[in-house]
Amino acid sequence: MSEPINVSTGRAPAPAGHYVQAKIAFQHIFISGQLPIRPDGAPLYDDSFETQVEQAIDNVLAILKAAGGAPADLVRVTAYIVGVGNWPRFNQIYAQRLGDAKPTRTVVPVPELHYGYLVEIDAIAFIGNNGRENSI
Repeated sequence: MSEPINVSTGRAPAPAGHYVQAKIAFQHIFISGQLPIRPDGAPLYDDSFETQVEQAIDNVLAILKAAGGAPADLVRVTAYIVGVGNWPRFNQIYAQRLGDAKPTRTVVPVPELHYGYLVEIDAIAFIGNNGRENSI
């Protein structure tokens, strides 16, 4: 069994705490929760719900790509959204961004998130026995 591999990309915001963007372990990519922050660190907490969702998803997809994965490799996504009323709009943007990829998913309406953000998304993807673990 190989050791877990940290994943890092400048195409998503750098971690602001004691964690990594993602890890590859057991043929899976485990992506940390992504807030709507631009790769340059600019926060989007004052932007619309739609803009925040788009950025959070883009961050997840950028990290997934850096780890050698693609949307079709996603097996599990969890989204925390502020306000159950935002669920239909979240679902629409999510479907647009992921296209044909349909991982299992949980959407958790919450009363609030850190710093006033309206969405946070984490994910798990399966990359199988294709040797990509060794290419990072």
